[in-house]
Amino acid sequence: MPGEQLTVASLNTRGIPLTGSRLASRYEAIGAAFEAGEADVVCCQEVFTYWHLRLLARRMVSFAQLSYRPSPAGPAGGLVTFSRRPVAGRPVYRGFGFPPAAPGIPPLIRLRASGKGALVTRLARPGLRVINTHPVANWDGDWSESNRFYPVHRAQLDVLTRVIDSVPPPAVVCGDFNIDRGSSLFTGFLAATGLADAFDGSCPPTFRAEFLPPGEVPHCIDFILTTDGIRAAAATVLFAGRQPLSGVPGYLSDHVGLSASLVVAPP
Repeated sequence: MPGEQLTVASLNTRGIPLTGSRLASRYEAIGAAFEAGEADVVCCQEVFTYWHLRLLARRMVSFAQLSYRPSPAGPAGGLVTFSRRPVAGRPVYRGFGFPPAAPGIPPLIRLRASGKGALVTRLARPGLRVINTHPVANWDGDWSESNRFYPVHRAQLDVLTRVIDSVPPPAVVCGDFNIDRGSSLFTGFLAATGLADAFDGSCPPTFRAEFLPPGEVPHCIDFILTTDGIRAAAATVLFAGRQPLSGVPGYLSDHVGLSASLVVAPP
């Protein structure tokens, strides 16, 4: 299929417990790595404040287009999309809203969930939408229908599905979905949206085992998904190992990053 090639990357940037996390060094290293890399577009999650944003932006100088919706504390939903390609129009942010009350979900978690959403950025060339998203975390590591987080995730995925349906293809959807690849939540979401996994189901766990409780199994919870009109030519993980941080190796996030080389069909 002829078309234009575009490389898209995604990373949950903050991660790691805040105390002792060397956050400034990690953000500087993340920004420098993307600046030296081949990605045309980078979808970042958990960019919670304008300080976080400045740390990344001052290292990612070739990414002249920054997409986010301002809020008092920082980018809404912690979502920022950096682009080396021209952007058409203003980005659109859609919050997921308050999820339905569910047994075992305290008001604080519902409040956190209400701060989540999806950010839609339209590239001028090639003409496609980039949707950056980050549903609420599941601290139980259980995505079965009986789990307390299931109705919360179901509600947020329903909103995300409506966002995807509202934009014309082609589109790519990236982010930390916080749902396991093997769960009915994920397979149902793919069936509802018609999206395809750029990794074709072969992506390794994206949350690091080192940050899980003893005995817990890591899962693939981050994705790059595409609509019709886009073919994934290659896909790989980023920042799989420890990186130099002020002379002391460390992980850049509790997630690995994802990158996919996409071929966008001509209109």
